[in-house]
Parts: sequence; C-alpha cells; structure tokens
Amino acid sequence: MTEPYPQARTLGRLVGYRLRRASAVFATDFAITLDGTGIRQIPLGILSVVADNPGINQGAVGRLLGIKRANMVPLINELIENGLILRETDPADRRAFTLTMSSEGAAMLDDCLYRIEEHEERLLAGFTKAEKAMLIDLLERIEQRGATAD
Repeated sequence: MTEPYPQARTLGRLVGYRLRRASAVFATDFAITLDGTGIRQIPLGILSVVADNPGINQGAVGRLLGIKRANMVPLINELIENGLILRETDPADRRAFTLTMSSEGAAMLDDCLYRIEEHEERLLAGFTKAEKAMLIDLLERIEQRGATAD
C-alpha cells in the first residue's frame, strides 16, 4: 500500500497560499466558462468598464483596471477590430477619444456575464448569500491595502 501524498499543513494555514489556490480554481473554470466566446478575461474587463461608463477614455479604463498605457492600445484596437466597442473623437477635446459599446459588444458582454454568473454559482454553491457578501467584502479590503501601498 502506498502512502498518501503529504499535506501542505504549513502552506495551508497561509492566507496568500489559500487565495492563490482559490484563484487558480476560479481562473481555470473561468476559461472553460468563456470557451467559444472568443473573448479573454482582460478584454472582458474592458468591455464591462466601457459599458458602465459610456464615453470613457482608454487611459481612464487602463487606470481603473491597472493596465499599463502601452498595453491598452492593442487591447482597445482588438475590441474595435472585433466590432465590440466604438472609438469616437471626444467633442470636448478633439485630440482625445472616447469609448462606447457597440450593439455586438453589449450582446457579447451580456452572454459572458450570464456564463460568469453560472460559473460563480457553481463554485460558490455551498456559500450562503451572507457568506458571499462577506467574501467580497474581505477581498475588497485586501485590495484596498494594496492600493494604499502604491
């Protein structure tokens, strides 16, 4: 009889280790969930921010999502080329551009959000509504600590 693999008791009590393991589970299931849509996590985040903030500029989207300016250009161009967002000249500053959703982008976002809601329900099936709210609150508090360190 073979012995079972040793447990990671020392690592298992570390919050960062548990967050990383949980994040890996979410990321794997997220990728499976969005398979076939043709969209990845970061462009989906951009779509979501543009949907919530019609007329936003790409610099503001990048700052909100923590995406470097140089990386935003190809991401925005990809979404424009795929017909998911529209880039228009800002009427207040003719040198700047604003971003809005196209109808195709809105439909893509709706489909993806529906899939993601099912994905989260699957992974959090054993959680009560209060536990889910507490988890979000705790994660937000950790994020805020990171923001103050910048």
